Amino acid sequence: MDRLRRRRLFDRVFHGLVFLCTFFGVAVLAVLLIDIVADGIRWIRPDFFRNFASRIPAQAGIRAALAGSVWVIALTALFAFPIGVAAAIHIEEYAPRNRLTGLVQLNIANLAGVPSIVYGILGLGVFVNVFGFGRSILSGALTLALLVLPVIIVASQEALKSVPTELRHGAYALGATRLQMITHVVLPYAFPGILTGTILAIARALGETAPLLLVGAVAFIAFVPDGVLDSYTTLPMQIYNWSGRPQADFHSLAAAGILVLLGVLLSANAAAILLRNRFQGRIKG
Repeated sequence: MDRLRRRRLFDRVFHGLVFLCTFFGVAVLAVLLIDIVADGIRWIRPDFFRNFASRIPAQAGIRAALAGSVWVIALTALFAFPIGVAAAIHIEEYAPRNRLTGLVQLNIANLAGVPSIVYGILGLGVFVNVFGFGRSILSGALTLALLVLPVIIVASQEALKSVPTELRHGAYALGATRLQMITHVVLPYAFPGILTGTILAIARALGETAPLLLVGAVAFIAFVPDGVLDSYTTLPMQIYNWSGRPQADFHSLAAAGILVLLGVLLSANAAAILLRNRFQGRIKG
């Protein structure tokens, strides 16, 4: 009985510590959000989205940064999503279970934890210098695609593993080929989990600054990019630039930029979640 009481007491203490840690984190986040909203909300007006960056705070805007972020994230998703899902399908459905496959999976898991600046150095050496894409949107998007690719592969693998084996056997029993089984049974069932991993990966890419600094993102752009080989800037770069200025108005502009970045991120997440729920509804139906 004494041992049981000690265990229950330890369990309560542990739960209390976990609750306090969670409450502290949420409280700090709430304070930061309130402070950002208080500083930046007054700058959220139509001119803020129409104007380019300026040395005069009243005339500064995020038009170029917002367009650059949309370009970079769209291309990143276009490159990383199909390659990541295809790699996960090959590993889970086609690759033999041997030491080579285990080594590949180990390396993919390790790559997911590599600092982002390393990918920036790789992008600078490969995409900017070797392939000659220059300091362009394409180089930035390809670098971010490499950054998030391991996350998408690992998440897609876990989603594919969650598909019951009985569904695969049932498809084979009905005469389906392996390709038909994957495309009509496994992928629809695993797609919500794949989208969840992709959301997390794209969210990480949207807030990255260090690798883009190395592959050509600049802090001041006075035009909207027209193609993938144009110069560019992004919302995190613009926020970083404003936050480093000594004037208080630029700090408020940085807070407004953070609000816009959060809005873009939440909008992209909401769209992906709606798409994921739609696929989940089809599966349940």
